[in-house]
Amino acid sequence: MDIPAYFERIDYQGPAEPALEMLRALHRAHLMAVPFENLDIHLGREIRLDEAAFYEKIVGRRRGGFCYELNGLFARLLEVLGFRVTRLSARVFGENGPGPEFDHLLLRVDLGPAGQGPDSWLADVGFGDNFIEPLRLEPDVTQSQTNGDFRLVRAEEDWDLQRSENGEWMPQYRFSLRPRALAEFAGMCVFQQTSPDSGFTRRRICSRATPEGRLTLSNDRWIVTENGERRERPVAGESERLDLLQRHFGIVLERPVWRPPLTED
Repeated sequence: MDIPAYFERIDYQGPAEPALEMLRALHRAHLMAVPFENLDIHLGREIRLDEAAFYEKIVGRRRGGFCYELNGLFARLLEVLGFRVTRLSARVFGENGPGPEFDHLLLRVDLGPAGQGPDSWLADVGFGDNFIEPLRLEPDVTQSQTNGDFRLVRAEEDWDLQRSENGEWMPQYRFSLRPRALAEFAGMCVFQQTSPDSGFTRRRICSRATPEGRLTLSNDRWIVTENGERRERPVAGESERLDLLQRHFGIVLERPVWRPPLTED
């Protein structure tokens, strides 16, 4: 892995020691620079669980990705820099509760010398609109960030990530601390790309954080969130869509042929 090239990709110029200050700065820089996007699914391009492929796409071609790609590559970056990283599986909440295992990949990062008790943090650069800096792995503590309030609560053997929305704590995903290997996510990675039951096959999305909020291109809608205020408008055709992708996300697509979204039977 070419660390200087990765740092250039995310415009990182922060601390050089593998400690909390660096973890926070890397996490923030990654979310500001690398979009959460699923465009390859709608271009009919297979996404494989391969760290070299992640690097070539995100750093080499300056693209984004979804959780397996973004957190998969971020985990490897942290490990190369000297952090202790554990890959975790999460189940994203929907209308009927948490989804299947391996629905989402996130990271636990333990700081400090090994064997002296963990100083543990939750990192996640692959969930779209989520916490901007890592969360301390501690239950029932409100952790306020520039884009909202978050907390972690115990759910028997597992943990729930919750976010405050209009004064109510809403569950985002449920995860355990059991270590996972990247290969264990392969089945769900295929499901996310091919099933009409997957939200990724039904909607094109490209979104990244900004210091003021968020920029999102969702199907044919352009959404700008600044300082808590949301503005939304339709996209005026394919030419504007490609222009928005290039100007705001650095993504250049030459005459893309989009696959029609899949629909549930």
